Amino acid sequence: MVSAGHLLGFALTAFVLIIVPGPSVLFVVGRALAFGRRPAVLTAVGNAVGVFGQVVVIALGLGTLLAHSIVVFDAVKLAGALYLVVLGVQAIRSSRRLASLAGEAPGARPAGRTLREGFVVGITNPKATVLFAAIAPQFVDPADGPVALQLLVLGLTAALIAVVCDSVWALASGTARDWLARSPRRLAALGGAGGLMMIGLGLRLAFVGRRD
Repeated sequence: MVSAGHLLGFALTAFVLIIVPGPSVLFVVGRALAFGRRPAVLTAVGNAVGVFGQVVVIALGLGTLLAHSIVVFDAVKLAGALYLVVLGVQAIRSSRRLASLAGEAPGARPAGRTLREGFVVGITNPKATVLFAAIAPQFVDPADGPVALQLLVLGLTAALIAVVCDSVWALASGTARDWLARSPRRLAALGGAGGLMMIGLGLRLAFVGRRD
C-alpha cells in the first residue's frame, strides 16, 4: 500500500496540476456553456473515470509504451482530438435551437451518453497518460507493496480530485449559462461558444507535439 507521505505528496501534486485550467477543464466548461450544469458535472465524472482507465493501462505496464512510442502516442492523441471536434460541431449545431429555449431549463440529455462522451475524452487524453506515467511512479516504493496496486491507488486519488475540481468549474460555468440564458440571442451565442471551445481544444490537442 502507498505510504501516507507518498499519498499526500502525490495528492498535492495532482491538485496543483488539475486545478490549473487545462484540456479537461476547458472541455467541461464547454459542455456547461452548451448544455448546462448537470451534463457538465456528468461529463466531469465520465472524464475522471476515463482518466482512471489510463491509470489501469499504466499499472499494467502499457504506460511506458505510450510514453516512448510516437506511433501509439499520435494515434491516441488524434483519436481524442477528432472526438472533441465532433462534439464541438454537434454543440454548434444544437445552438441554433437554443434561442427558443431562453428562460427555460436546458433540455434533457441522456446521462449514459454524457458519461460516455466524457469517458472517451478522458481515456484518449495522451497528456494525462504521459503525466501519470512520468509523475505517479515517483511516489511509488516497491518496499510498500505491489507497484501496480500503488499506481491504482494514486490514480484513484487523482481521479477523485479531478472530479471534484472539474465539477466546481462545471457548476460555476453552468450558473453563468443560466444567467445569460435570459436572452435568446445570448443563449444561442453561448451554445456556439461552447462548441467552438471544444473544437479549438481538439485542434490544439491534435497539433501538440512530443518533447523527446
